Amino acid sequence: MARLTSEVKTYITQALACFDSPSQVAEAVKKEFGITVSRQQCESHDPTKVTSKGLGKKWADLFYETRERFKGETENIAVANRAYRLRVLGRIAVKAEDMRNLALAMQALEQAAKEMGDAYVNRRLDQPGRPPGGDAGGADPADITADEYVLRPDEDAPANPIL
Repeated sequence: MARLTSEVKTYITQALACFDSPSQVAEAVKKEFGITVSRQQCESHDPTKVTSKGLGKKWADLFYETRERFKGETENIAVANRAYRLRVLGRIAVKAEDMRNLALAMQALEQAAKEMGDAYVNRRLDQPGRPPGGDAGGADPADITADEYVLRPDEDAPANPIL
């Protein structure tokens, strides 16, 4: 087992707190510091694991502080923002079309449409206590909230199209 400096221990602890696997951390330590550490030695710096029973309070506190900060900073991660994802999908679609890869362009456009249609958002439009897709045709407009979508019958459609 390699003797680790405080700097390397800090690096390992913070990487594990950011949900990196012990294998990923061991590889990163080798690249960053030129030190070979085992997965087990990395895992011993994770206070959520059984193998860390001898871990000092300083390192456990650092782990939990880093974990809380990491979980709270998702808005700073570019991929977590819808606008960024749409820009990337737009670039992919344009590049794929330029390469005459229409299948990839269509996949990127479909992905963007799903992104805009909230296909990846866990929202519930039905009110609690009402069955999903309940009787929306007879709903009183005063009872409808901004989050609800009401499909009206065809009688509300004008007889002549409005152009």
